[in-house]
Amino acid sequence: MSANVGKRLQEVRRRRGMTQRQLASASGVSLSLIRKLEQGKRADTRLETARQLAQALRIPTTTLIAERQDEPETAPGADDRWEPVRRTLMAPVRVDGVAEEPTVHGVREALESALPLFSGDRFAELSVILPPLLRDAALIAENGPEGRAVRVRLSQLTGWLLTQTRQFDAADVALSRSLEESSDRLQAAATVSTQCWLLLRRGRLAEARELAMRWADEVEPRISRATPAELSAWGWLLLRASAAAIRDNRPGDAEDALRYANSAAVAMGREFAPRDDFLQAFGPVTVALKRAENAMIVDKPDLVLKLSARIPTGGMRPTSNNRNRHLLDVAEAYARSRDYAKTVEILRGIRADAPQWLPHQRYARDIFGRVIAHRRSLTSEMRELADAIGVRA
Repeated sequence: MSANVGKRLQEVRRRRGMTQRQLASASGVSLSLIRKLEQGKRADTRLETARQLAQALRIPTTTLIAERQDEPETAPGADDRWEPVRRTLMAPVRVDGVAEEPTVHGVREALESALPLFSGDRFAELSVILPPLLRDAALIAENGPEGRAVRVRLSQLTGWLLTQTRQFDAADVALSRSLEESSDRLQAAATVSTQCWLLLRRGRLAEARELAMRWADEVEPRISRATPAELSAWGWLLLRASAAAIRDNRPGDAEDALRYANSAAVAMGREFAPRDDFLQAFGPVTVALKRAENAMIVDKPDLVLKLSARIPTGGMRPTSNNRNRHLLDVAEAYARSRDYAKTVEILRGIRADAPQWLPHQRYARDIFGRVIAHRRSLTSEMRELADAIGVRA
């Protein structure tokens, strides 16, 4: 959050005629944290905490975080493996010095063979193969629409990956390029969905909601004739709008968007998960996962656990980000319920299934930090988990 958040918090609190202690009681945020924010001794806090404060003050979250700074762009202790990717994205296209000019067919095949790396969160391998693949895609994009289509798809996936790993500026470049060059309306909508996610991660809630709703209006299909791809594109935009609204203390808007997304999922009838485009995975399970996420945002851990018990996640990929993000919500719900053994069990399960994804989740560090705060000593397994997540034990 920006350095001015404490000042804005104090101004709104005083306009509401509330003491710091009353705000702490109404929001569930500790009095000491509120004092530190207002005194300028603390300039950063989680988006969910800002939402709690804003809800108690009856204002949109964005009123407090309008100048919110991005999360750190690298995971704690990680080397900057993405620097070559960022450099390649920004580099001008150069044909001179190329020993063998790439072909559209060859680059398309290379991209298809890399899809399991993207869907499997295999960041180490991707950091190595992406720079040459991006260079080749840039070269073939100069040769016509088929080459541009390959680069559009690669830019979309690269933007999604860089958002996942908190390389926000580079993600913005990749996603903007994909959108500008796209000639496919549904693919463009999928890129916009990732742009909305990027805005969410940057705390730009109003922008994310407005962008998602504008595009949802543009691609809204006729339900009775819609294809799975059309329903997926529309549904995901609505889910992004709901996620932004719930974080911005707009529960009515969040529920409306979620209800429309659910109508798309019901029309789908089942979970749609095309082999060649894991980003389009959508259906009743996806909507249920996001409903539980919204419940966790508004601090209803009992509801999260109740909803989770009904969600059949067993058929989802172990590396599914949607599945694992949901499991973090479940772990948080157990932590809020002080069932720390169950919390640790879930986090260890995520680590086993998605070892390269988990260290990039600040949410996981916050959850495990709560566990550590209530333990006198840690087992060797817990210390190992702390190292993997990036928490000081």
